[in-house]
Amino acid sequence: MTTHIGAHLAAVDALCARALPGRPDPSGGPGTPAGPAHQVVELRASEEFWDADQSRIEEAEEEFRVELEVLVRALAGRWGEPEVLDLTGHLERSALGEPVPPPLDTLCGYVRTLHTWRIPGGWMGVGLAHSGRELPRRLIAAVAAGTPR
Repeated sequence: MTTHIGAHLAAVDALCARALPGRPDPSGGPGTPAGPAHQVVELRASEEFWDADQSRIEEAEEEFRVELEVLVRALAGRWGEPEVLDLTGHLERSALGEPVPPPLDTLCGYVRTLHTWRIPGGWMGVGLAHSGRELPRRLIAAVAAGTPR
């Protein structure tokens, strides 16, 4: 299994160095929302699994899980141990029509947990995303102003 840690760290560095948009910015492409004081980028995506058997799906999920663990260890070496944020409560609040701050309002629909760190001006986090059995698994990174809550 090959990880793309160097490319992921470079992308995280670029993301953290970038000024956060003051208004919604769709230029990140599909699945990479950006808006007032936040931005989400896809670090890596798997293929789609429309015709895949369960063993291929499980293999991809394991590959992405390991890649996330390697990335979290590398970032922890820079910034210390992450806070692990379970987004289940955010999804429940969103479903009830209660306010959830961006980008957590979007992320909670397809990311279960985020590993987060405080950075100057806000926070950054990484996590695994997927929206269904057939859809790609994705490794994402997010930055936002404020605190993740």
